[in-house]
Amino acid sequence: MIHVCSLARLYETVEDTGARHVVSLIGDETRIERPPGIAPENHLWLRLHDICAPLDGYIMPQEEHVADLLDFVRRWDRRAPLVVHCYMGISRSTASAFASVCALNPQRDEGSVAQALRAASTTATPNMRIVSLADRLLGRSGRMVSAVETIGRGIITAEAAPFRLELE
Repeated sequence: MIHVCSLARLYETVEDTGARHVVSLIGDETRIERPPGIAPENHLWLRLHDICAPLDGYIMPQEEHVADLLDFVRRWDRRAPLVVHCYMGISRSTASAFASVCALNPQRDEGSVAQALRAASTTATPNMRIVSLADRLLGRSGRMVSAVETIGRGIITAEAAPFRLELE
C-alpha cells in the first residue's frame, strides 16, 4: 500500500502507517529530516520542483528522477507501507504514487489506477511531466497521460489530506 501526504504530515503518516520506505519529492531549499524508523537506504529524496516546463532557479522533473523512483519502488519489499510525499501532497507525490502503482502492476489498466487515485483524493492533481516521463519509461504508449487527463484537476486547496492508494 502507498500512502501519500504533504511534508507537514510526513512524520505523522509514517508513524500512523508503520511505513518503512519514504519517497520525498521536494527541492533542496526545504530541509527534510528522515523520519524515525526509516533506514537511509529506504529513503529516496528526489530533489525537484513542481513544474512541467523549464523555469530559472527551479529543477524540472527529469527522466533520471523518474527512473530512480521506479527503481526504488521495484526494490521495495512491500512488507510495510511506502509513504510518498511532496510539499503539499497534491501534484508531485500523486504523480509518483500513480506511476508507482503502474510500475508495480504492469497488467493493471491505467484508467483504473487514475480513477482509484481520484476516489482516494479529491485534491490530487498529478504533475503531468512526471506522469509523461513514467509513461514513456514504462512503455505505456500515452495511456498514463490520457488516464490522468480524464480525471482532471483536483479541488484546489493549500494542503491535501493524507490518503492511500492500493497496489491491486
